[in-house]
Amino acid sequence: MSLQLRVYVPPHPLIKHWLAVARDAATPSVLFRSAMTELGRWLAYEAIREWLPTVDTTVQTPLAECPATFINPEAPLVVVPILRAGLSLLEGIQTVVPLAAVYHLGMVRNEETLEPSCYLNKLPAQFNPQTRVIISEPMLATGGTIVAVMQELIARGIDPSLIRIISVVAAKPALQRLSAEYPSLNIYAATIDEIVNEQGFIVPGLGDAGDRTYGT
Repeated sequence: MSLQLRVYVPPHPLIKHWLAVARDAATPSVLFRSAMTELGRWLAYEAIREWLPTVDTTVQTPLAECPATFINPEAPLVVVPILRAGLSLLEGIQTVVPLAAVYHLGMVRNEETLEPSCYLNKLPAQFNPQTRVIISEPMLATGGTIVAVMQELIARGIDPSLIRIISVVAAKPALQRLSAEYPSLNIYAATIDEIVNEQGFIVPGLGDAGDRTYGT
């Protein structure tokens, strides 16, 4: 059976609410940041469901011994926010996985060619092959940036099947490209939009997530 890209759009009312706040052009920067934090939190909650390795043991309650399950502390987990917009989701993600290591990767897209280039790479030379990775990237538009990020991670030993992408708005062109190149991926998004315009922006989207987060 061949692998197929899986895209999850959780029907959680809080995700729908904060997406609406983020989409609204009238939302001020300070409230937009709050919306992105909340979207990071709830999408991360959904993304790690039945994904993190656990260990079974027992604990002593005040009254008796009972079975208990903990997240396996020896299983590596990292978050890779794609600068700069990916930072807007990071705070919310960290409330769900506070012990995850964070490795920053800065990507910028040429406004004319729409091709990405890397200006900051804090990834280690090699990852433990069992490392689980959460990529924080609010907008999946053409797919150029996320594919470049995937190449960096795979070159350092990451298994694509152990990567989960958290995005606010995913567009069909990016999803089609990821499906063709990395069919074992799992993506968690607040919504899927159909159109990417000639400038590389998702329509209706929510505008430039980085600019709106930082008021620039």
